[in-house]
Amino acid sequence: MNHSMAPPLAEVGTLAEAIRGEIGKAIVGQDDIVDHLLIALFAGGHVLLEGPPGTAKTFLAQCFAASLGLDFGRIQFTPDLMPGDILGSNLFNFQTSRFTLTRGPVFCDLLLADEINRTPPKTQAALLEAMQERRVTLDGAVHPLPERFTVVATQNPIENQGVYPLPEAQLDRFLFKLLVPYPSLAEETRIVARFGEHVGAPRPDEFGIAAVADAARLGAAATAVKSVTLAESVIDYVVRLVRATRESPDIASGASPRAAVLLANAARARAALDARDYVVPDDVKALAGAVLRHRLLLSPAAEIEGRDVETLVASLVEQTEAPR
Repeated sequence: MNHSMAPPLAEVGTLAEAIRGEIGKAIVGQDDIVDHLLIALFAGGHVLLEGPPGTAKTFLAQCFAASLGLDFGRIQFTPDLMPGDILGSNLFNFQTSRFTLTRGPVFCDLLLADEINRTPPKTQAALLEAMQERRVTLDGAVHPLPERFTVVATQNPIENQGVYPLPEAQLDRFLFKLLVPYPSLAEETRIVARFGEHVGAPRPDEFGIAAVADAARLGAAATAVKSVTLAESVIDYVVRLVRATRESPDIASGASPRAAVLLANAARARAALDARDYVVPDDVKALAGAVLRHRLLLSPAAEIEGRDVETLVASLVEQTEAPR
């Protein structure tokens, strides 16, 4: 097999490095989170960021969008938000005696769904069709969204007050659930030094973040990622790993076939970022946690014993034999 890297594939790494450089102008640390955002971008997946308040989840998403040069939309989810506030509605125009579509903020390339678990499930579900089919249906009429429509959602941990857990069907639409940790001592010191004199919420443009990509360049990168070779042995490994989540006595509800497809696509994107035109088992292992953690429900016995999803996923990865 010829593993030489084609020029379009080389462009993926070049573009990713440029995006990292722009984000790094404002964001301290979070390199692993940024890498997963890039993988999701090139794989065409949505991302859920979870972490305690004040860990720059929203600002990271804003910097990510600013570096891409895409049409950016933002929804601040609140308990009184209605589906029409997200999707838009048909309003009667008395001058023309016709209904006119007023588009909601979902009509964009990159949507920041901020604190998505602050709104009731009925409103959360308004995003289901948009995330899965990249279209919106209003009063029976179908309105397409951009081909690269991507949702980056943030949420506070479910232990916080005033939150509504996301429905399982919606969680399954996210490629990754990324856990945003508190910074290290050194990183927090740099954060205070960088932002200590700043008044109000920071904005990406204040740090000189510029767009280093556009829709055409991102589309070319996504096409290049699809050319990455996924051997039958690796496909078999992905499927066996996902099926293992349904067979474990510690898991009441395992991952769906959609999870296997998304994991394989993400592994292709990770290989491309690593300058390879073929997927290796380590790509799958590295992404398994982010792809599976929000798709698994622990059994009552596992919860009583204090087991956690992270440990179970790591155990399944270790137990599932990988191809050599």
